[in-house]
Amino acid sequence: MQLLTETQLRDLVTVDPAAIEVVERAFAALSDGRVVMPPILSMALHAQNADVDVKTAYIEGFDAFAVKISPGFFDNPKIGLPTTQGLMILFSAHTGSIEAVLLDNGYLTDVRTAAAGAVAAKYLAGDVDCAGVIGTGAQARYQMIAAHQVRPFSRALVWGRDAAKAAACAADLSLSLGVKVSATSDLKALVQDSQLVITTTPSRSPLIEADWLHPGLHITAMGSDTPGKVEMSPQALARADLYVPDNLDQCATLGELASALAAGVMTRDGHPALGDIVTGRHKGRSSAHQITIADLTGTGAQDTAIANYALTQARAAGL
Repeated sequence: MQLLTETQLRDLVTVDPAAIEVVERAFAALSDGRVVMPPILSMALHAQNADVDVKTAYIEGFDAFAVKISPGFFDNPKIGLPTTQGLMILFSAHTGSIEAVLLDNGYLTDVRTAAAGAVAAKYLAGDVDCAGVIGTGAQARYQMIAAHQVRPFSRALVWGRDAAKAAACAADLSLSLGVKVSATSDLKALVQDSQLVITTTPSRSPLIEADWLHPGLHITAMGSDTPGKVEMSPQALARADLYVPDNLDQCATLGELASALAAGVMTRDGHPALGDIVTGRHKGRSSAHQITIADLTGTGAQDTAIANYALTQARAAGL
């Protein structure tokens, strides 16, 4: 059994084209029916403002499958701790024995989630001059770094409830991306000025309203991943010309789609999954004027894919 620490994993795996390709192939495998993936085991700890998810999947042809335990404690930044922690365990797909324990403290989840956002932007966004991110945490930074690799933009906007954190996030992104990044307190203006918007918050009330959406806009919503979370009004979701879930069953209960279904403004039918667009089963964006929305709840297939990639990188490095 191999034990890899967060420090080692940060050296082995980054938000780069290779990681994005790994996650893109996982979406294709989902669409091709080559994945065994049970529902997410999720536990909400309301008194602690926290939730815990357990995700897993087997991908046909992979030598190992991952089981990931991912706690999210959203008050942690107040005491100087990261919001997400956890680990992944890789089991042999041939014998069930433990191949590796990846003590990543949520880092690999951050990478694969950002990579999924990049896949969504690659296939659904049009040309991007300005990109906006809602949220100021680690995932906001990773998402923008990943998106810039597939849809390069010349400027960006950051919105957060805490102005100081928004300013810090903007400064970090400006340095890492080499483009002008500004913090803003006007959420509506951020949406209206951007061609690509990424939402990265654990909000339990809508942040984006329907009348803010404009032709050519693509939104990747990835903060809603447990019941009760929502970043977009149901009417905003319904207004999209193309709504794309990462996994329809998950999004209908955990994602943005859940609130739209409850409001009666959308149905479950007729929504191509992101993997269907990756494989060409569905065209995706068909014009520069379409409004598109990707609803990302995170899949066990992504975890198995990134965990196998990390172990392959470790062995190639001789660890």
